[in-house]
Amino acid sequence: MKIAVIALTRGGKELAGRIVAGLENSESCEITGGVLVTISRLWAHYDGLICIMAAGIVVRAIAPLCRDKKVDPCVLVLDEKGQFVISLLSGHLGGGNELARKVAAITGGTAVITTASDVTGHTALDLWAAENNLRVQNPQRLAGVSAKLVNEGEVSFFSTLECGRLPADFKVVDEQALADIILSYGAIDPVEHPGALVLCPCNLYLGMGCNRGAKAVDFELAVTELCAQYRLDRRAIAGIASIDLKADEAGLLQFARENNLPLHFYIAEELNRVEGVSHSAAVMAATGAKGVAEPAAMLAAGDGAISGQLGQLIVRKIKWKDVTAAVAEKKLPDMA
Repeated sequence: MKIAVIALTRGGKELAGRIVAGLENSESCEITGGVLVTISRLWAHYDGLICIMAAGIVVRAIAPLCRDKKVDPCVLVLDEKGQFVISLLSGHLGGGNELARKVAAITGGTAVITTASDVTGHTALDLWAAENNLRVQNPQRLAGVSAKLVNEGEVSFFSTLECGRLPADFKVVDEQALADIILSYGAIDPVEHPGALVLCPCNLYLGMGCNRGAKAVDFELAVTELCAQYRLDRRAIAGIASIDLKADEAGLLQFARENNLPLHFYIAEELNRVEGVSHSAAVMAATGAKGVAEPAAMLAAGDGAISGQLGQLIVRKIKWKDVTAAVAEKKLPDMA
């Protein structure tokens, strides 16, 4: 995190110096043109603002700047003695609560945390989702489900895939209609589940092969049709994999870039070590690999460099005119 520390008084500036000396990636910033102008200028350039001044001044300054907790910097407010370090904005996703604890350790003060989940010891759902790389499909439900968790002590959880260990305040149910939280890489319409928080894991990998010269639009059409046919949420796609001979394929590179998806390439020997995949004599003759799409997807969805574990193939190779594609699922880690 890149942190700006600003202070109004002489004592506040002395405290700012102590904080900067003890806090990595932080720097003191002078107030020029007034507090409102200064905070407005710093807002988009820092991950966090530490304001040593009255809370009221800071509230008035940040009110017109706040947009969304996914993009707003965290904001802390301190008195000039450092007795109280208040996490004012973006406590969870923005890291404000953790930053408040670090700053309080430097000043010898008390971190003031007001988010209910931190106070009660329950799971902070927005932070839990972010830490586990889960895409929130209906963020407007975060507050309601979080409130239920705090008020009732637990929430019901349904998943279409194996999750491993979950937080202690999640109660697993076997019916989607009973769930407060639904986790699936399937295409689920949140409108059909108005009371539930719908989450999508980012754990699917596309294995892709192609004829030389395939266009980006050919890959787009293939992926669109594949996801529609198997009711897969495109937000679950974490990456693309292929044989190293396709590392210069312009259409594949363009498609990956346009969709912000990392590419993984494997040599024929690596692909040939994967068992239980479709074989193609034509592919073997052209590339030296018995197959590309299926084994590439399984390798990308595994942790072969660590234990040789492969991802689970969930969609076998499908062929279009110039593109082939398969999908493998990466096992989710414990999420407690």
